[in-house]
Amino acid sequence: MRIEILHIAGCPHTAGAGQRVHEALSDAALDGVEVAFTLVSSSADAARASFSGSPTILIDGIDAFPSGTRTAELACRVYPTPAGLSGLPTVAQIVEVLERLTHGKTQATAAP
Repeated sequence: MRIEILHIAGCPHTAGAGQRVHEALSDAALDGVEVAFTLVSSSADAARASFSGSPTILIDGIDAFPSGTRTAELACRVYPTPAGLSGLPTVAQIVEVLERLTHGKTQATAAP
């Protein structure tokens, strides 16, 4: 598993995204997973990537929180959370995605 955080320059949520992802990885017992940060610096970069605003959290190249909205604009992103819209998903939301993905891979591996 590889996690990539796509962000724009000056995004106030980039560091928080990294902290929450690392905390979620620890909570999900997935220590040692690589987390990379990728600066999206142009509309062309955004159009090439699976970018849905900053920060976008990709797990193995797929948006962890797909909204159906990609953008080529260097823009911020909001996430629906139990407390309302936020610039970041909660740690619990990230853990849920990680567990769903790792559970699915375990089942796919175990299938005949």
